[in-house]
Amino acid sequence: MSKQPKTPYIIRQAAKEDAAQLSEVRLQIDGETEFMDRERGEAFLSKADFEQIIEKDNNQDTNLFLVAEAEGKVIGFARCAGNSLKRTSHKVDFGICVLKAHWGQGIGKCLLQEAIEWSDENNIKKIALQVIETNHQAIKLYKRHGFQVEGRLRFDKWLSDNNYYDTLLMGRITKVSNNNT
Repeated sequence: MSKQPKTPYIIRQAAKEDAAQLSEVRLQIDGETEFMDRERGEAFLSKADFEQIIEKDNNQDTNLFLVAEAEGKVIGFARCAGNSLKRTSHKVDFGICVLKAHWGQGIGKCLLQEAIEWSDENNIKKIALQVIETNHQAIKLYKRHGFQVEGRLRFDKWLSDNNYYDTLLMGRITKVSNNNT
């Protein structure tokens, strides 16, 4: 099998104008892989839903919404979602997805690196994520970028092969001084 040529792409902050494409891309990705939590059409987010998310993220210091764009089309995205609660304002939850046609081109890696750089620049101490145990490429990528497995949710996902799979809880902690470490 020959490797697909690398598509030139850019990583940038999401804009309201991306909302319609984001809705379509998310729907497509949910149908392309069982690595996501949803099946195609479940928990559907419309253009209006994405417009609200993008507006909120662009106006909140603890959130980041990135898109990967190639030839004017969104081909993937990543999001860091934090909050302003004092006890948890130091961390964000991270999620990422890339259209299957563009896997293996380093897009996920670039989205992750941008999110890490942003978190380091914005005094975020921890990035947390969840990944299904069968997504070996993603797990390797996360580990190469300083993430560690912090836990396991057993029998967390039921997939089309009628088997249950575990979800790994992973986190990347920035070097901090802490009286408890």
